[in-house]
Amino acid sequence: MARAATTTDVFNAIAEPRRREVIAVLADGKEYAVGEVVVRLRMPQPAVSKHLGVLRKVGVVSVIKRGQHRMYKLNAAELKPVHDWVKTFERYWTHQLGHIKERAERKALERIISSDKRTKEE
Repeated sequence: MARAATTTDVFNAIAEPRRREVIAVLADGKEYAVGEVVVRLRMPQPAVSKHLGVLRKVGVVSVIKRGQHRMYKLNAAELKPVHDWVKTFERYWTHQLGHIKERAERKALERIISSDKRTKEE
């Protein structure tokens, strides 16, 4: 089965780890020129431009021309479909976190009881 083009939807666009790194740079809500993203990610400029282009085509980033610079900004609302989809699996994580918390609390209590026993025996 052929893979969908990276520009068909946000899921395909963010499947690439380096694009997620670009998104992370833009996550603070500020505008960045391509050169600033290049410096922050230590990635070649053509690669950054390509990733920004894909993200722009699916609407995750917008671009504004300011003088000679193209300024990129995250459109976080366009990531909502990803959030909504992932949220359906949240019960698995919270369930697991609940078990981890219970086990940690049980172990801590066992250590306290064990420590108290040793103290009384001494």
